[in-house]
Amino acid sequence: MKFELKTEKENYSKAFSIFFGVVFFLTLIIFLCDVAFKLGIISRNHKIEYNCRLLSIEKSKPHFKELSRLSNLKSKQQIWDFCREVIK
Repeated sequence: MKFELKTEKENYSKAFSIFFGVVFFLTLIIFLCDVAFKLGIISRNHKIEYNCRLLSIEKSKPHFKELSRLSNLKSKQQIWDFCREVIK
């Protein structure tokens, strides 16, 4: 007849495995959220630059509205000044 005794070593290794799995998963989520946030900023800046270039070529109301929405500027003069700085 065999007699086996379970040690606590297995329980500790399982607990460490679960702990490191959770830490890895949380780190991955934080990293992906940071990447998504930075890509949003890059996309917004690209849209602003693109619309400023379009506005310098074709002065139409939709371009002013889009730039007003993206930059939170209300007057056309402020948008013009802003675009001059962006295009430089």
